[in-house]
Amino acid sequence: MTTRPGPAHIPVMLDRVLDLFEPALAGRTAPVVVDATLGLGGHAEALLTRFPAVRLLGIDRDPAALSAAHERLAPFADRLDTAETTYDRIGEVLESYEIGAADGVLLDLGVSSMQLDRTERGFSYAHDAPLDMRMGDSGPTAADVLNTYSAVDLARVLREYGEERFARRIAEAVVRERAEAPFTTSEQLVALIREQIPAPARRTGGNPAKRTFQALRIEVNDELAVLRRAMPAALDALAPGGRVVAMAYHSLEDRIVKRAFAAVTASQAPPDLPVVPPELQPSYRLVTRGAEQASGAEIETNARARSVRVRAVERLADPERGAR
Repeated sequence: MTTRPGPAHIPVMLDRVLDLFEPALAGRTAPVVVDATLGLGGHAEALLTRFPAVRLLGIDRDPAALSAAHERLAPFADRLDTAETTYDRIGEVLESYEIGAADGVLLDLGVSSMQLDRTERGFSYAHDAPLDMRMGDSGPTAADVLNTYSAVDLARVLREYGEERFARRIAEAVVRERAEAPFTTSEQLVALIREQIPAPARRTGGNPAKRTFQALRIEVNDELAVLRRAMPAALDALAPGGRVVAMAYHSLEDRIVKRAFAAVTASQAPPDLPVVPPELQPSYRLVTRGAEQASGAEIETNARARSVRVRAVERLADPERGAR
């Protein structure tokens, strides 16, 4: 079944993302951009429109997202290639298309708008649906995690990936309840969470199920491990002058991005060295100062922009690699 992009799908910080890529793409004969988290193709459509010479390679593990993106991006079919895989395999995908390096890599992290909007996928705590939460078609579901993990392991997932203060309490309640009947739907889980979180805590911070759902989604899709592998892969994929733009939506993602960028933009020379030799100078430079956030005006029209943190780096000239 083809999923058409709905009118509610608004790419986050679209103009700023395009501006960040402009120096890396404008004026080049045949620049290559990897949209490593293609989703519904909103950012990809804007990149292909603004930069008519761009060839775009879209990666997504979700076949439904790829189908929707292909439909949306049909007018650019001659400049579009796609791959159904996880975005930590950027290097392999580039190699499969015989592309030596990319001029831009976009990482729009987390769950996509389409996955949230399709209630049968089970990502949203606002609608009753099967507890699936897989971004692709294979692997264990959220229900599998809830019904098989020990209380200790489940509490670890909720605490580490959801930063849930009541992780142990929720995990123990899940184990007790599944002994009577396995977890199958989101409504069942939301009701349990509401019972386990004290009333004062429920009155602040939005829906009390938000953190648990985030944690389960990350565990099911191994998101943070994929991101840790994807950061060096994205950086290594760049041609000199190329840029990586990363959009994170919670602190766990942003921390990984921040550390990866800090590592490649720091000099390897001792601090008291008067002249830094080229081999100890950083190969990348920060483009953004810290993490950029959406404006208040954008947040009013696009709620998903509220939590976004955008960071970007540029690859510097590398004599060993040379220009493409």
